[in-house]
Amino acid sequence: MLVNERTLLPVLMPLAPVASLAVRLPGALVDILAAHGVPRSFIDSEVCEMQVVKYAKTQNRSVVGIMTEFAHLAEAYRAHGKPTELIDLSLKLARTPCSPLYKGPVSPERALKELASDGGVGA
Repeated sequence: MLVNERTLLPVLMPLAPVASLAVRLPGALVDILAAHGVPRSFIDSEVCEMQVVKYAKTQNRSVVGIMTEFAHLAEAYRAHGKPTELIDLSLKLARTPCSPLYKGPVSPERALKELASDGGVGA
C-alpha cells in the first residue's frame, strides 16, 4: 500500500517483486486515477513527476496512522468478501473519511477531485 501525503489517496498493489516497484507504480497509479475519473492531462502530469524515484521513511505520523487504518479496513473488507480486487479495494478505501482531511475535503477521493480540478501536481 502506498498513500499520498497530500490527498491520502491509497494505491494498493503487489509489493513483490520489490525490485520493480518503482517501475510498476506509475502503471498502478494510472489505473487508480483513471478509475477515479480524473482528467487524462492530470494523470499524465502525475506520471511525468514520477520519473525520479527516491525511497525514504515518512516523517508524517498522520500518513503512518492512515496507512495503519487503511490496512485494518482492507483486511475487514476482504474478510467479508467485498471487494477483493486491489483496485476496487483502493477505490473503497479512498471514500473513507480521514481526520487529517476533516477541515477540507474529508476523504482522499474528494481531496483528489479537488486537486485534479485545480490542475495541481501532487496526488
